Amino acid sequence: MAELLQPDKEKKFLLDPFGDWVDKEGIPRIFGLGADLKTVETKPWPRIDAKGASVELEGRGDFISIFLVELDPGAKTAPQTHLYEEVIYVISGHGSTTVEDSKGNKHTFEWGPKSLFALPLNCKHQHFNGSGTEPARLSCTTTLCVMLNLLHNEDFIFNNDFRFPDREGEANYFTGEGTYIPHKPGRNAWETNFVPDVSAFELKSWAERGGGSSNMKFILADNTLHTHSSEMPVGTYKKGHRHPADFHVFSVHGTGYTLLWYDFDEKVERIDWEHGVVFPPPDGMFHQHFNTSPTPARYLAIGLGSMRYPFTEAKLKHWMGAVDTSLEEGGNQIEYEQQHPRIHQIFLEELAKNGVKSGMGDYIDESKYDVPEAMPAE
Repeated sequence: MAELLQPDKEKKFLLDPFGDWVDKEGIPRIFGLGADLKTVETKPWPRIDAKGASVELEGRGDFISIFLVELDPGAKTAPQTHLYEEVIYVISGHGSTTVEDSKGNKHTFEWGPKSLFALPLNCKHQHFNGSGTEPARLSCTTTLCVMLNLLHNEDFIFNNDFRFPDREGEANYFTGEGTYIPHKPGRNAWETNFVPDVSAFELKSWAERGGGSSNMKFILADNTLHTHSSEMPVGTYKKGHRHPADFHVFSVHGTGYTLLWYDFDEKVERIDWEHGVVFPPPDGMFHQHFNTSPTPARYLAIGLGSMRYPFTEAKLKHWMGAVDTSLEEGGNQIEYEQQHPRIHQIFLEELAKNGVKSGMGDYIDESKYDVPEAMPAE
């Protein structure tokens, strides 16, 4: 058996520019299938004059990862510019962000839990915690890993004065306003830089994804990073599907679980979620989202390769229709009648534990299943 070649920094073999950079920054590196960003450990991060952690989960792929930024009460980050895309979802806390555009104009907007915004590429920006008593946590999904691995030049990325005025959008995009771009179900989009509250944003029906599903795509700062939000009504779940790596799924409101598998009869992974939990399903791994709460459940997904800029051939096929086309027709979706019989039984049992009635009767013949008696909700 041939001896495996090991990384050798002296001879410059098998180098990892991004991983080496994170290690040098001195912040914790978080691995695993998923993470609860409300409780992830953070440590002082001198570069930004705040606390941070690098969240590098199994399904993140090769292009993106998350930095968790924590601001102490009344604190602010050091001003930053950087040549990589960044989409921020607020996990907790209240504060504001100031962005300076290419003309020197400053745009300040206030955010709170479940706010979503993007920093236009290489614009100078700074975050402020508006509370004197509570910390704030920001989940920052970025393309730094692919930029460092491609360029392996830190100075070019962090100290580059080139600006991208075409990425800044309209002035009112920093105020929560935007432009609605109607398309077919599942492809409708809202273009902006800032969404004050993802949990309250109006979504559009997407029946093809099942169970009364609704959805909205977000085009943020003309990014290649894609963002969308979907919601499941009470007592329902989405159809199983698979897609390329890196779609980071953030629970926004409601509680439930997601099953993930390559072969359902061999091994099934499960992630229970609530606001703050994030997980990226690995490349080509089937997964299915289930709402077991007495309220609608909404999630947010962020990945590289948008409807505007698909970036890879796999994402192009995904957005052209594979996402909501059945396996039998060449797509990546498992229709309800094709799913493993255990899936619906597990769901009914979970609903009973939570005192919630099934809303799937219009989509599945539940007479074939043992429907447990619902337990009183706590």
